[in-house]
Amino acid sequence: MAMSFNALRVGHRYRLRNYDEVREFTVVGRLHDQNFVVQDSTTMEKYELQELVRYGKGKDYDLDEINQYGDII
Repeated sequence: MAMSFNALRVGHRYRLRNYDEVREFTVVGRLHDQNFVVQDSTTMEKYELQELVRYGKGKDYDLDEINQYGDII
């Protein structure tokens, strides 16, 4: 079940699936209620979380937290 953006915490890792695209990232900072600065775990690029859902949420939308062992919580 997908988490809400309100439940995201700075310093924690997450996996977002939307329109068959999967991104793993760490939350670096909070900009406002529904937007965060995140750092991609693969490319180490920083961007805003809203950029990933700018065009809506697909039927496969899922947001999960990842623990220190790489498992979905």
